[in-house]
Amino acid sequence: MIGIFGGTFDPVHFGHLRTALDVMQAVGLDEVRFIPLHGAVHRAQPKTPADLRLEMVRLAIRQQQGFVVDDREIRRAGDSYTVDTLASLRKEQPDRSLCLLLGRDAFDGFLDWHRPDQILRLAHLIVMKRPGEERPKESKVETLLGAHLVSKPAQLRARDCGAILHQPVTQLDISASKIRSLVAEGRTPRFLLPEAVLQLIENNHLYLTDQAKEPQ
Repeated sequence: MIGIFGGTFDPVHFGHLRTALDVMQAVGLDEVRFIPLHGAVHRAQPKTPADLRLEMVRLAIRQQQGFVVDDREIRRAGDSYTVDTLASLRKEQPDRSLCLLLGRDAFDGFLDWHRPDQILRLAHLIVMKRPGEERPKESKVETLLGAHLVSKPAQLRARDCGAILHQPVTQLDISASKIRSLVAEGRTPRFLLPEAVLQLIENNHLYLTDQAKEPQ
């Protein structure tokens, strides 16, 4: 089974990496593909050029066996729709199950995504659940869960697609927006993300305010 982990990764950090590793080990995924998006559909556009975000991911995952960087959304350009990415992967990997990794917030809005029914015909969903995190009682996905929820990772292997699994992951209170804010304030985000990614950020003067970029 292949895990699919998409996002802006602006920047990629230990919150992304640890949760992906938790899922890969607990579910028994053969690999996790990190897929930086080109153009965001449901969120603000990335602040960093696509080629630099792609390089951040390459640097971040290079030492972890089973982590793979996939540049198909950046090569495709335009808005990044998950259903198109999964369809492309399905053509390349017709005999392997695809598992889309989602945070709880993203899953709560899943029915507003482009062609969610088709996504479930292409992949399983693995909802990464942090300790103490609960679904809203009035969540629109309750009916969806009633039809597709499974309780154990092994049940994902019983079908090709369409199952939804809640998988506990490590709680790390790290966000890309916090890292960008720290840099903009002239503070270091060291130990929140891989050192190689931090070096790329510093070498390219990313996330600095215009004032901070001016020579002193």
